[in-house]
Amino acid sequence: MKRFRGAMNRLAAATLAAVVLCAPASAQRRDKALEAALLAHVTELASDAYDGREPGTEGEAKTLRYLGQQWFDIGLESGTNDPRNAWFAPVKLVAREPASSRAVFARKGRPQFVPPGSTEVFTSGKRTLLNSAPVLFVGRGQGEMGRAELAGRVALLLDGGSDTSERQNALLKAGAAGVLTVLDGERTLDQVRARRGRSGYALAAEELGGDLEAFITAEGIERALAGTPITLAALRTMADATDFAPKALDLTVTLEATTRETRINTHNAIGRLPGRRPESGAVLLLAHWDHFGECAAPPAEDLICNGAIDNASGLAALTEIARRLAKGPAMDRDVYFLATTAEEIGLLGAEAFAEDPPLPLGQIVAAFNLDSFALAPRGAPLGIVGRGLTPLDAGILAVAKTQKRKVVEGESANVYIRRQDGWALMQHDVPTVMVSSSWSDLARVERFFDTDYHRPGDQVKPGLDLSGTAEDVAFHVALVRHFADPKKVPPRSK
Repeated sequence: MKRFRGAMNRLAAATLAAVVLCAPASAQRRDKALEAALLAHVTELASDAYDGREPGTEGEAKTLRYLGQQWFDIGLESGTNDPRNAWFAPVKLVAREPASSRAVFARKGRPQFVPPGSTEVFTSGKRTLLNSAPVLFVGRGQGEMGRAELAGRVALLLDGGSDTSERQNALLKAGAAGVLTVLDGERTLDQVRARRGRSGYALAAEELGGDLEAFITAEGIERALAGTPITLAALRTMADATDFAPKALDLTVTLEATTRETRINTHNAIGRLPGRRPESGAVLLLAHWDHFGECAAPPAEDLICNGAIDNASGLAALTEIARRLAKGPAMDRDVYFLATTAEEIGLLGAEAFAEDPPLPLGQIVAAFNLDSFALAPRGAPLGIVGRGLTPLDAGILAVAKTQKRKVVEGESANVYIRRQDGWALMQHDVPTVMVSSSWSDLARVERFFDTDYHRPGDQVKPGLDLSGTAEDVAFHVALVRHFADPKKVPPRSK
């Protein structure tokens, strides 16, 4: 902790002069002291010393120590409401990666030879076995099928298009015992193995299902169907018929898959700024702290994904919003500050918070996610990810008007809604949006995605412009104060 104290004292001194309460952005001079404070946070959290802030590593420990010390010095209290785990709420993850697979076909009880290496089977469970299940051809899986015709059967599906995964999931949800996809298009089995061979993550408390998803090459299915009156060409013709109906094939299949399991202990950081009337509800601000650790391999010179913009910038903004709110007049509602883990591997920290919250979720009148806050320069308009999907729009626009901030029209930024922590909270009926100048220009966002995003290039570079981030910090101070006022924003209906 000593190594950080000098930097933290300098940060605190630098930001004392930056306390401005909710004045309109256009009426303010450029807040260079705030920009310096934000840069100090981003530089620290995105340094190689944090090794990419991967959950379950020393990089996590350093990140949480830094945030905890900052938040304590600002004057926040622990927000976990758990004396056993002050400030840091444990999140247990399980990672599973494919270990083995087997697919055996039979016709009238006799094995059908399929060339080795022409099938691959995956499961979301530790080990899943389906023995001698009948095969039902479902074409391209685009029609509706009832549980009665799918139950106990393996659905044989023709590949094609980017929505194959959605069709597989729909068949499993509808009652299929497993899905066997024929790779009869451009996609190869090696490509499937490369994509599906990565670890899959979930909360350890979740009961991971035993779904079976199998893939077979065109040659493999031809051999599996040998001796039956059906060929792959016939299957294609049937699938494209306007009167297509699922067809039971004279074929059974045994599918088996296993996975290797790794447990990861990680944490959310939760702070709280107490309000005068906590019974009136709370406002939540959140930003994910995690990134990918060492994401490149030799002979690359730079191996670390530092995550400067994604999302050291969000953590910096979160911390400086907290500092300004703590220095200003007390609010009626509590304000919670949440730094989530495991966003990058499935929004799992936000999901863990929602499943075991420190306060009833119905008391949260508004939640604002801060992600990749350093993309736009000073003077850029605001974009809203989640516009039209929550009751928060009117309040956001009202604050934008008082702050003289322009807001981009329309809902085009919602294309990113599922890619950030707010989506996990929305699934638990917590009204959550992202409001930031970073999300006002989708072309600019896509340029970031195409270059430094999730790569070692996302690091602090000379001339990093945090003037837009500083403006967004000031806006969020006003935004939180608006939603923390029960006279302006009534409690959510029970």
